[in-house]
Amino acid sequence: MNCKQKPRIHSRWIWLWPLLFIMGCAALSRQALDEKFGKEDPSRLDQPAMVSLSAPDFPHDVKPILDSRCVVCHACYDAPCQLKLGAYEGVTRGASDLKIYDTVRLFPAKPTRLSMDAHSNADWRRKGFYPVLNERSPTSEANRDGSVLYRMLALKRGHDWPVTGVLPRERFDFRTDRDQQCPSIEKFDRFQEKHPDWGMPYGLPPLKTREHETLVKWLEAGAPNHPHEPLNTAFENRIAEWEALLNEGSPKRQLASRYIYEHWFLAHLYFDDMPLGTFFELVRSATPPGQPIQVIATRLPYDDPGVPKVYYRLRPIQETVVAKTHMPYALNRRRMARIRELFVDAHFVVTAVPSYQPEEAANPFKTFQELPVESRYRFMLDEAQFTIMTFIKGPVCRGQVAVDVIQDHFWMLFANPDLNEVNGKVFASMLKNLRLPNEADTFLTPLSSWIQYSEAQAHYLKAKSDYLNRNLTGRNAPTLDNIWAGDGNNANAALTVFRHFDSATVVKGLVGEHPQSILIVGYPVLERIYYLLVAGFDVFGNIAHGIHSRLYMDFLRMEAELNALGLLPKASRDAVRDHWYRGASPEVKAYLNGSKAHFDQETGIHYQTQQPYEELLGLLRSRLAPVLKRQFDLERSGLPAFALDHLRRLSQLRGGGLHLLPEMTIMTLHEAKGKSHYFTLLRNSGHSNVAELFNEADRRLPDEDTLTVVNGFIGAYPNAFYDLTTDQLPAFLTAVTELRTTADYARLMDRYGIHRTNPKLWAQSDAIHAAYKRTAPIEAGLLDLNRYENR
Repeated sequence: MNCKQKPRIHSRWIWLWPLLFIMGCAALSRQALDEKFGKEDPSRLDQPAMVSLSAPDFPHDVKPILDSRCVVCHACYDAPCQLKLGAYEGVTRGASDLKIYDTVRLFPAKPTRLSMDAHSNADWRRKGFYPVLNERSPTSEANRDGSVLYRMLALKRGHDWPVTGVLPRERFDFRTDRDQQCPSIEKFDRFQEKHPDWGMPYGLPPLKTREHETLVKWLEAGAPNHPHEPLNTAFENRIAEWEALLNEGSPKRQLASRYIYEHWFLAHLYFDDMPLGTFFELVRSATPPGQPIQVIATRLPYDDPGVPKVYYRLRPIQETVVAKTHMPYALNRRRMARIRELFVDAHFVVTAVPSYQPEEAANPFKTFQELPVESRYRFMLDEAQFTIMTFIKGPVCRGQVAVDVIQDHFWMLFANPDLNEVNGKVFASMLKNLRLPNEADTFLTPLSSWIQYSEAQAHYLKAKSDYLNRNLTGRNAPTLDNIWAGDGNNANAALTVFRHFDSATVVKGLVGEHPQSILIVGYPVLERIYYLLVAGFDVFGNIAHGIHSRLYMDFLRMEAELNALGLLPKASRDAVRDHWYRGASPEVKAYLNGSKAHFDQETGIHYQTQQPYEELLGLLRSRLAPVLKRQFDLERSGLPAFALDHLRRLSQLRGGGLHLLPEMTIMTLHEAKGKSHYFTLLRNSGHSNVAELFNEADRRLPDEDTLTVVNGFIGAYPNAFYDLTTDQLPAFLTAVTELRTTADYARLMDRYGIHRTNPKLWAQSDAIHAAYKRTAPIEAGLLDLNRYENR
């Protein structure tokens, strides 16, 4: 070709040129950094830099700043760019532009769980992570200027930050599904040029000068840290007792321990008679107690471990506790005795330890069929809030499509384990129809496979319906005795679930006067939900895995709703069902008191009014009164009567402009005498039904929105902070009542809210976290500000 002739470029390759240009710039930048600071060495920070007297101390000086200003956005699976700053190992691992929550992924991604799927920074580099600390020569200049973390902090300090109003929406994107911007040090100059006001903390007020200087000094010193302190003897002794219990060798004990592990692997275990703040996780290890733990990092907890013998070990959780994943579970003498009662002293025989083949391991009814059903159910009921919390705080419940399978506000109760929901022999005959779709959808499972699962569910529901209609009739008709009352002392018997659009929360007690629905869950539903959405849910899985899990959950929700309908008079059931499923197809209703699942017998409850659903709510409150938790009652706040009256009136609002309020708001009320009180405002969205996968906006019924106001804290993702005095409550109530337009809400936020730009935001956040920890020292964790609004 003549060198003077312009090359002809096919149009389909045009898109390559910007990519090649960016790659070329990055290569030149890397070369310049190499020449200035030396070659990268990922292993350098596997062993932290030596701690010097002049450097800030990581645990005492640096980590509190990272926790309160950075971890509130950078934690768990939805940490932007997978940059988890709640542990030193997360800081040194760095960031990645690979998304965990990818709704269109056709093939499963490789897991990237911190402290699980890689054990050195070099390993993480091979998995696509890049450093945010300097990994070149350890000079103070290189440690500073070669660090993405420093450059992000400096970018924030280098630009004036507004102190009022909202941020420009054309420049700041706070959607959870926004495009990620994950610049490495080689690409940072280009990022800075394109987004000069995107320094860290992103979209929030800058750090105080003292905080900024502390972090810079620590970075310049090479990000030093102490090795993890060994546990004291008291903790080691407790761990040894539990590991001895879980690793006893008979087939009976092995099967029980496997069951316990598969239900505890997400738990934050703690010893309730030891100092608070130290939590543990239960892991599978290739090494026995007394030796260093070698974690078996399988994708799912029931996957083949690939070793001749599995050992169950307790190891300390090093990451900062955050509310969105914190699921505390107490270990004590009473718990150990209970496990022995259920799984050791109970009379049953295990003939063989089951395999880890997916068709068997993914089906708990098959894997654990030799463990007594009552023991399994009682084990889950003992800590039912934790069991349900794993559905809520496990990885499945990030995202609208994941949680739009539930109402915004409902009560969850449980079938009485003393009154078998389904006879044992009948239940055993149904096992083949209780398969779950997570046993085989690693890749894009065809629709025909899904149809097989739906047909199996239909067969199961028919057999169950036939049994119930034969046996729950006449003197055996369902009554309130069919509801577990917590054995008179267990508050886990009554739970309330709140959905906050793309997250959810479960709390003890029957919170709110009028829930949108009731679920009564028996063992078959409880176990299937757990293995569908927790043990068998792969957050790194593909689109088919997520959709199949969501679709199957519809069946389980409707099965639990049918249990509740069975307590109502026969003549009123269809009206309640049709209200819950307005606009749903006949095919959907067929699973709820229709052709596929039905209960045709009369209830054994004698109703006194013409509003049986409302009457049932009161009857349930009465039955469960001895075990109801009331920490969220407004009266517990200690506010004077006039303030409580306004809060009650606020919580009785319905429709109007409530749809303009955030899903979850934390409100601080200051009394004249100086005491502060904290409340959560939960906007419960009305829907015609929750039986469809997409187009939620088409099913919204704003006129049915309600507001729940509770004492204390419910939820992990606050959308706004309100701050006002008790004297301002009447005006605040009027403003909320008269909400009609976005301009109305903007005025309310200007008067009572804390905007993202407000310099007081961090002080407000600190005060809220201090109050949360003070009032709920075990349950509290850092709240997540990723969903904090900008309006």
